Amino acid sequence: MVRSLISGESFELPCTITVEQSPEAFHAHVELADEVDIQPGDKVRVHGAPIQIPFGTRQVFERRATVTRAGPLKRAAIKIAAYFDLSELYEVSFNAGRIK
Repeated sequence: MVRSLISGESFELPCTITVEQSPEAFHAHVELADEVDIQPGDKVRVHGAPIQIPFGTRQVFERRATVTRAGPLKRAAIKIAAYFDLSELYEVSFNAGRIK
């Protein structure tokens, strides 16, 4: 019972990984099939060997991923923590004149 409040369902689905390593871009993007909506606290684990590509290339890989949904308690805790993390950005002050 308590476990279902913290961790929800898990399911596996295909995903596409785009990796680019060049002077213009350095990134890796994962797109899940079926346009799955990822919410705060959800986990996505991509299966397979680590990806390494040569510099100056862009490659696309097809893999499987497991999505584990967060339960209601974990989702609420994540949202509360995110609110307080966001409030740290509000602590900004502006001076009317020069700093001496």
